[in-house]
Amino acid sequence: MASSMEGFEHLEIQLEEIKSATNNFNEENVIGRGGFGKVYRGELSHSQGKSMVALKRLDRRHGQGDAEFHKEVRMLSCYRHENIISLLGFSRGRDEMILVYEYASRGSLDGYLKDVTLTWTQRLKICLDAAKGLSYLHDPRETYQRLIHCDIKSANILLDENFNAKVSDFGLSKIGPANQQNSILVTGALGTFGYCDPLFMETYSLTKESDVYSFGVVLFEVLSGKLCFEFSNGQLNILVPMWKQSYEENKLDQIILEDIKQQMNRGSLETFSGIAYQCLKRLRKERPTMSHVVEKLETALQMQVLPKEYIEIANAAADPLLCRSLEESQKLLSKGVLLNGGKTWLCINEKGECIERIYIEACNPQPLSEDLLVHPADGILSSRFPGGRCYYYDNAFKARVRGEYLTPHISYTLHLVFRYYNESHVNSFNPLRYKIDGESKVFIIYPSYMREDGWFIVPLYHFKTQHSTADLQFEFGYRGRDILVAGIEFQPSEEKAQLPVFEEYQHIIEAASQSLVYTSLDELKHILSIGVHLNGYKAWFSLNEKGQHCHMISIKDCLIPNEDSTPEYGFHHLSR
Repeated sequence: MASSMEGFEHLEIQLEEIKSATNNFNEENVIGRGGFGKVYRGELSHSQGKSMVALKRLDRRHGQGDAEFHKEVRMLSCYRHENIISLLGFSRGRDEMILVYEYASRGSLDGYLKDVTLTWTQRLKICLDAAKGLSYLHDPRETYQRLIHCDIKSANILLDENFNAKVSDFGLSKIGPANQQNSILVTGALGTFGYCDPLFMETYSLTKESDVYSFGVVLFEVLSGKLCFEFSNGQLNILVPMWKQSYEENKLDQIILEDIKQQMNRGSLETFSGIAYQCLKRLRKERPTMSHVVEKLETALQMQVLPKEYIEIANAAADPLLCRSLEESQKLLSKGVLLNGGKTWLCINEKGECIERIYIEACNPQPLSEDLLVHPADGILSSRFPGGRCYYYDNAFKARVRGEYLTPHISYTLHLVFRYYNESHVNSFNPLRYKIDGESKVFIIYPSYMREDGWFIVPLYHFKTQHSTADLQFEFGYRGRDILVAGIEFQPSEEKAQLPVFEEYQHIIEAASQSLVYTSLDELKHILSIGVHLNGYKAWFSLNEKGQHCHMISIKDCLIPNEDSTPEYGFHHLSR
């Protein structure tokens, strides 16, 4: 016995300490019974400190003995995961063998199947936790071998005070090679009737798919609120065939626990029941892996807790976005996520409105010329478009901007995010000429639109969303002075602040052809001192340093045609 426990001496606890913690194994401290014997509760010092623990005391009359005891110590010392019950210590002697575990204060899952206060969301989370623990055992990332549990059932899934689930009871477990797709072991009878893989009962050949079958039984127990067996007229009846038939005949409503039906999102139920049924396939090759079960349960949980639009975002995320609650998803989305292969950035503001940024590489009908793209490694970094390339814009180009996750029925402003390639051009007030869906626009690039990091955020277009999508076509005219465009963003419009504007300027502001964005009266005066467009971009108004009005009329509006000739107009990119 000593040699078989070599290397685990640091986990050994003196029997006298255990007797003291359990009041000499007083029946008042019994919290469960199983194939190993009775389980007691007590406060005890152990390898990880002092806490309430669960103590499992070997009773050889139940059929388990030294081999199961040693196996559990060895396995739980190696296989550590947040969803596997932790071994804290053990005690051994001539007459006593005791295992000390972390304390799962809420007991085992089988005691909560009928509990109507256990919500559908909680049930999903419990199943997901247990699936993660079992998936780790089947395919550990460390150098350990695959572990087949052999006795998965709701009684062996323990719950802590927060209903976090942990797989327990490894006395019957078997080890197989982890580097093989299929590990087949031949053994004697194992497991619990009703949960056992039918093929194992016939052939005594054991694979990890045997655990998958047992887990599928547990999933249906959680769904129905019943154990997989019941006694009727002195006979033991297994409910699994009836559950499978209900799924096949699309009659799940007949078996679902009545009190949780109204809580269920239909998509969540379909995903959950679909993977549960697949686990119960007779042919092992048709059963899913536990890692696939984890993926499906994560999807079912997301469908249950997230609004439809959040689920679409989570599924489209470039990196997996897994959320167990609406609060968690809002927190993650408030920081922003990348979609569309990293070409779209999206976040949710404090009002729950979507902000969507389309990288310039995703804005063009045809792929941009590689020699006109500037990589972030060249020192051109935009915090609003992290990691994205910029487009070197001096000649005309077209862009298509499609927002896919907008918040309907609110006002949005489309902003162009760019910076000057040559910093000396920042104060040139060079106009930006463009068309949106065929309508000509001109925007004066004021220095006040430049942020501290050197990037300009200029409003191109205002509109009110009707749906969650918007598809707009842009044509940007010849520039002549180079700018680097990072992308275009959909930004929910803020209510314009009521500023004390001089009455004499009010009609000018209302008549302005261009968008006027200002946050203070001083900023507005600065914009007016530079100038604004009026009369469909055919006139220019500005204030001089004395506050006097300056009015410029386009020559196109001044010339009078005569019978002999038609005036010819030329365009210059620096023209106001």
